[in-house]
Amino acid sequence: MVTAQRKVERAKDVPVALTTVDREKLHVLGSGGGDIRFLSGRLPSLNIESSFGRAFPRFYIRGLGNTDFDLNASQPVSLVYDDIVLENPLLKGFPVFDLENVELLRGPQGTLFGRNTPAGVVKFESAKPTRELTGYGQISYGTYGTTNFEGAISGPLSENWSGRASAMYQRRDDWVDNTNPNGPDRKLEGYDESALRLQLQYDGSDTFHALFNVHARRLNGTARLFRAMLFKKGTNDLFDGFDVDKVGIDGRNFQNLKTHGASAKLSWDLSNELTLYSITGYESAESLSRGDIDGGIGAAFLPGGSTPAGIPFTAESADGLPDHRQWTQEFRLESNYSGPFNWQAGLFYFDEDITVDSLNYDTLAGGIQAGHAQQKQRNKAWAAFGSVEYAVTDRFKLRGGLRYTQDEKDFAASVLQSAPFGAPVSGPFKVKTDVDDVSWDVSGVFQATDEINLYARVAKGFRAPSIQGRLLFQTPPQPSVADAEKVISYEAGIKADLFDKRARLGVALFRYNVDNQQINAVGGALNQTILLNADKTVGQGVEVDFDAYVTDNLMVTFGASYNDTEIKDANLFVAPCGGGCTVTDPLVVRNGQTLAAIDGNPLPQAPKWVYNLTARYSVPLANGNEFYVFTDWAYRSEVNFFLYEAREFRGKSLTEGGLRVGYMWDNGRYDVAVYGRNILDDVRAVGGIDFNNLVGFVNDPRIVGVEFKAQF
Repeated sequence: MVTAQRKVERAKDVPVALTTVDREKLHVLGSGGGDIRFLSGRLPSLNIESSFGRAFPRFYIRGLGNTDFDLNASQPVSLVYDDIVLENPLLKGFPVFDLENVELLRGPQGTLFGRNTPAGVVKFESAKPTRELTGYGQISYGTYGTTNFEGAISGPLSENWSGRASAMYQRRDDWVDNTNPNGPDRKLEGYDESALRLQLQYDGSDTFHALFNVHARRLNGTARLFRAMLFKKGTNDLFDGFDVDKVGIDGRNFQNLKTHGASAKLSWDLSNELTLYSITGYESAESLSRGDIDGGIGAAFLPGGSTPAGIPFTAESADGLPDHRQWTQEFRLESNYSGPFNWQAGLFYFDEDITVDSLNYDTLAGGIQAGHAQQKQRNKAWAAFGSVEYAVTDRFKLRGGLRYTQDEKDFAASVLQSAPFGAPVSGPFKVKTDVDDVSWDVSGVFQATDEINLYARVAKGFRAPSIQGRLLFQTPPQPSVADAEKVISYEAGIKADLFDKRARLGVALFRYNVDNQQINAVGGALNQTILLNADKTVGQGVEVDFDAYVTDNLMVTFGASYNDTEIKDANLFVAPCGGGCTVTDPLVVRNGQTLAAIDGNPLPQAPKWVYNLTARYSVPLANGNEFYVFTDWAYRSEVNFFLYEAREFRGKSLTEGGLRVGYMWDNGRYDVAVYGRNILDDVRAVGGIDFNNLVGFVNDPRIVGVEFKAQF
């Protein structure tokens, strides 16, 4: 049962390619203290990566995403947590704990879900308060001092109220040694993170229901660890002698993040056939992340050179979010007629106010601040939407939806302190955008047999314009703007129950066309970050979901996707890397600047192939006890890190496996297990910075630990 169409339905009846992840699988995947990125590759067509580490995940569905690392960046994948859209990238990293399930909805979802959804939606649903006293606690300990605690207690508070309190705490020791004896941070890559969620539910009426939610997060630790000369020149191999436990840097590296929010979901049964919903949400974030982004020591122009050799200049920067708030409000009216016709209609409002600080530091002068640019953005949007469905026959149902959106941004950027090689004190540079658009979808579901449903869907998605103002290294300073993008998606598929409902199968074929796609030219030899629009982008592929009880004791799930993406714009050129990488795209020189043609390239961070597999085998024992083995595997093929293609910045394929061996007793109330994450210790480059000296960063190594869980 899913809520992909904002109401409870069987997944088989929903004309959208979707995948769900249940509580047990979420628990296993996150057992090693992983953040939300542990879902990457575990669902078809989903990739998640970050150059900020745990704080700032970037989502890609069917290849559509955004590599922009600015703190006001918009993404074409929407994350909805307990019916509240989390727009800012820092909000999207809220920890995964005490959840009922996760739903991945692929393809444009702009009719029923507010804010940028042309690629799809990742939807999280927390476990809700109960009328019975229940709860659980789990604690694990593993490699590098990785500690993971999670717990919840739920039950009645009075005759009419129930509540649920959930908490998590994760930490890891600083496990990477800084080989620079003069470095300010001698140990790196640790973190300390906690989160809390309190829910209060009103149960005292048959016609009125209320759910209140308050939540907060705290993160302190190391920012993403960058490594100079990570690649052997001319290849995407890691340098000879690479050791994941060691790095040599001369700058500071830390990350602090605080978020908090609250929501209220109210519903009134106006009659047996109509229900009115009100969903109000508030979110706020505050952060500072500072890192040595040249990934090494010194600079080439200094006596003695640099380590590794050839770093053109030192680079140490920080991004801060001193002020952020987001308000959302939705009213939705839903019918529940017994006949063939039903509908939904509503209004949605979004208001975000954000201030972003971009800071530069002079490492050679002891890390003093040497540049400060600030961006301020106010984003207001509202939408009116509606959706209808009609059962033409007992076996054929049509659906259609429409959404009108009006979106306005007021933006100003200023250079408050000039950088050594960049723009002088100047500004504010102001930009305003004001657009409206209509999104829609049309779909049909046909019940071919009692076990097999066929569906088809056409949908149009929309993403409002984006503005970016990282001005420190731009002369003259000037914010860049990407106009609104629009996508048309075509999809057809089959959803089936097989083998007397012992198995489920879903297959989807899709093709999409994006006009004016927003893309981000990152870094380059000039160290500029510029928003652009590609004239057209196309993508096509196939996705498979399969779950089966192979035997009474063996449960297997399998997912696969093939995504073929291509940028189509013969007049689009971007600055390629500095630091001597091997560009394979055609090069041209314009106004003295070398540029790479990206026409025909795949989208960045868009693997063609994604596979995932899980298997759980149990051995029932006496008195309700059980021995079990759970394994999970995720594979993604090669990816480009950037818009242009270079041999070094072509990420190798990545395979990550997990294993859990456990024993349950007292009918599952207690569970003790040994677990391993990335058990093959497959360490690969998963991203890069392209303005300096072949800088990159890698995934987490193998983590092994033990865990105990008790529930009541």
